[in-house]
Amino acid sequence: MRRHFLVLLCSIAPRVWAQAPACTPLRDDSILAKDLGAVIPVFRQIPSDTLLGSTPLPGSQHTFHHSELESLAQRYALRLDADASACFERAMEPLDRNHVLEAMRAALQLPGARIELAEISLYPVPVGRIEFGTDRLGAPASRDQRAPVLWRGDVVYGKDHRFAIWARARILARCNMVVAVENLRPGRMIEPSQLRVSVEEGFPIPPKQQLSMDQVVGMAPLRPIAAGSVLRPDLIARPNDVSRGDLVEIEVRSGAARLVLTARAESGGRNGETIAVRNLESNKIFNAQVAGKGKAIVLTDFTKAE
Repeated sequence: MRRHFLVLLCSIAPRVWAQAPACTPLRDDSILAKDLGAVIPVFRQIPSDTLLGSTPLPGSQHTFHHSELESLAQRYALRLDADASACFERAMEPLDRNHVLEAMRAALQLPGARIELAEISLYPVPVGRIEFGTDRLGAPASRDQRAPVLWRGDVVYGKDHRFAIWARARILARCNMVVAVENLRPGRMIEPSQLRVSVEEGFPIPPKQQLSMDQVVGMAPLRPIAAGSVLRPDLIARPNDVSRGDLVEIEVRSGAARLVLTARAESGGRNGETIAVRNLESNKIFNAQVAGKGKAIVLTDFTKAE
């Protein structure tokens, strides 16, 4: 009995599958009358840009069953054939390795960079534009490491929707680097003798993170930098005009009146920033606005900054 049932099922299944409507792939976010008309000709009589539904998410399907189509046909005074149905889905395709490489090169902006794809995501992706950002590029333990790194990206499809993808790649490039030749201490202005310029091949440094000697000299480390380290924008900053412990010339302004005194900085800051200073005579702490190297001003309630 079971064997006869299986034989009957196998004989029926091909005919059932043959009758199931094939899904029409769409790239846009909306299902329009022109899309439905391409499947069921009677709906070509509806204005082509009439909105009928939303294109489903990648991997899903939107099916217009007969009852829904019958209601739609009645709305537009159309005659629908029996047993009609229509299926739509998001247009998908395999991830193209060449397009992945092109997107990676566009993100790196390093002519001559060598990129070798070791692995990419294998699942189908929506038809769209591939994007990789350097902020989502993994980093090896050291620049001379040759192991593939993970780089996450997106396929941008429809109206700026994003579909996550990933790849593992070996990346090598020749980059200009400013390297510390000795340990650099936080807050100390960097001198030319403490640096050297090096052009080396290794894991790439994005152009926005590549510094010239002129950009580094005169800056100050934000934290200790060991000798041999490559300097990056996030490691340095313009030095404070006033540092904690400095004697500061304070100008107190009240209308046309001016009073000058000397105070000690309790915190550091740059021009325009507010710092805490201590009056040497009264030992009281008050706030002042840095006005240059070793200078600050205090404005009373009756005075506005010039």
